[in-house]
Parts: sequence; C-alpha cells; structure tokens
Amino acid sequence: MTNERNETIAAVATGTGGAVALIRISGERAVPIGDALFRSIQGKPLSTQRGYTIHYGTIRDGEAVIDEVLVSLFRAPHSYTGEDMIEISCHASDYILRRVMELAIRHGARTARPGEFTLRAFLAGKMDLSQAEAVADVIASDNRAAHDLAFRQMRGGYSDEFGQLREKLVHLVSLLELELDFGEEDVEFADREQLLEILTAVERKITRLISSFALGNSVKNGIPVA
Repeated sequence: MTNERNETIAAVATGTGGAVALIRISGERAVPIGDALFRSIQGKPLSTQRGYTIHYGTIRDGEAVIDEVLVSLFRAPHSYTGEDMIEISCHASDYILRRVMELAIRHGARTARPGEFTLRAFLAGKMDLSQAEAVADVIASDNRAAHDLAFRQMRGGYSDEFGQLREKLVHLVSLLELELDFGEEDVEFADREQLLEILTAVERKITRLISSFALGNSVKNGIPVA
C-alpha cells in the first residue's frame, strides 16, 4: 500500500473569479510531472533549474497547447510543504484548470484533500500546530482585526508565548525536583520567594492567554446583537 505522504498531490490553490489562477503540485514527483506538462520558452526542463526561479512557457497535452503560463519552482526543503513543489500560474478558465489538473493526475499526481498542503507543512516541521490552525483563519478573515489576529498567530506569535510559558514551567519543575531529591540534606536550591515569583508569573501568563480567547473569538466570529 502506498504511503500517502510519499504521494504527489495537486490542487487549484485560488478561489473562483478573477483572471489568473494558481495550481500547486507538491511531492517527490512534482518536478517530473512539471516537465511532462510544461515546455519552457527556453527549452530547458525544470529538472535542470534551481529553486526559487520562475519560468515562462506553455502547458501542453502532447503538441496541443493548453495555456501560456508561469511556473514557480521550489526545491525541498525550501518550500511551503518542505517538499519539491511547483506552482503553475495560468488563466482562470474552468476548462484550463480542469485540463491542467487532468494532466497532472494522468502523470502521477492525485487531488489534494482540503488542507493537505498545510498538513504536510506541519508534518515537515515548517510550522507548529498553532500556526497551521491559523492558516485557515487568515484565509477566512474578513476585517482588519481578524486578519491581524490570525496573521500574528500564523507568524508564531502564540507559539512564542507558549514557548516562554513552557520554559518557566520546566524551570519550576527542575527546582522542585532538586528540593525533593535533597530534601533531607541541608541544601536549598531556591528560596520560597523565588518559587512563588515563578508561580505567580506563570499564573499571570496563563490567565492572560485564557482571557484573550473571548476577545479573539469575538473578533473572529463577531458578536450577536439585537
């Protein structure tokens, strides 16, 4: 049975409407699939090109030209998913999008499930769970406050706070364990005031994080009013 994480996935990454759309392909076969679909105007295959480069050319089914496109090439691990990845910027015709997806699937990709690119980014360590959850909130944000809140979380704002909280708790636990291990000896590793200060600081941070949920939830979902 094929490991799903080893499969190459493809999906239309833009919403409906507009003149230009983007198709994302990620996985170990992303570049070979790109070479099967795309013909650069310079005649150079994607497999010979560096990451972080953009290439102009055509998407073809055999000799039939489907569209003129730009292909952005990303090399693992320096991509959104941490895998080899290409992004095809094409015209936003339903017919073109359907044909390009059909060609990608024919050459070895499968349709990505909702959120699967972000899931792969999380599994590759490109972001933590808090940041991964914020991606959908950034996409769904419809006002400045909701955007700022979600964007801060996606950039690791809450992750930093959780990291600081963890450091304080680990420090507290280490002091308590030392006190317990040497409790019968006349050795004091931390006075009671220091332990109390750490506990108070931890409590304040936890209380602030809990209280921020109500505000964040109101910003994200709105407030029902008569």
